[in-house]
Amino acid sequence: MIGSIRGTVIDREPAFDKGNNEILVETGGVGYRIVVTPATMAAVSLDAEMFLYIHHHHWEADQKLFGFPTRDERNAFEGLLGAHKVGPGLALAILATYPPAELAQVLANDDVDSLCEVPGVGKKTAQRLLVDLKSTLVLPTLDTTDGEPIDLTDGGARSAVLSDVRDALEALGYGTDEIKSAVAALDQADIETATEPGTGSGGLLKKALRALAAGA
Repeated sequence: MIGSIRGTVIDREPAFDKGNNEILVETGGVGYRIVVTPATMAAVSLDAEMFLYIHHHHWEADQKLFGFPTRDERNAFEGLLGAHKVGPGLALAILATYPPAELAQVLANDDVDSLCEVPGVGKKTAQRLLVDLKSTLVLPTLDTTDGEPIDLTDGGARSAVLSDVRDALEALGYGTDEIKSAVAALDQADIETATEPGTGSGGLLKKALRALAAGA
């Protein structure tokens, strides 16, 4: 089982229609074909030395190497593979859209709409992924402003209040990009407060509107 590779990049093949960005890394006289994300491909230079954490994936009749510049990315990729009906192609597409820290934020916010931005992911798939990924992913710890870690396994209440905010902004005539930006600007501590009994999403909506006004 290959866990990492350090060597010289001797060829690169950016993806067009087939979806795999592939580089050829030579080490000890052996060239390894490695699939990487578009971001990693963009950082690759020919004849440069490169270190990658490797996930060595086996199928019944095939095997392939997937390379990542950080351990967090490899851990996230392997966690994604643990979710129901998530293969290497979809896992790589998710990481290409949301690096680990951003993906952690998407999960913390139960942000179905953001997951739908991943190519090939519809709303039903995104809803299933939110449930599956919280139990399979190892992601960077996100902290609230008071220093407490966000619990990704307790998202039902957050999902409800954020859904209320999105619905209210949509009713006020804001577009998808504006709503996404406003929700992303909300403080995690405020979101947690809004889930407390008797509080609701009114305060969050006001903060979202202020964020939109500040960005106008």
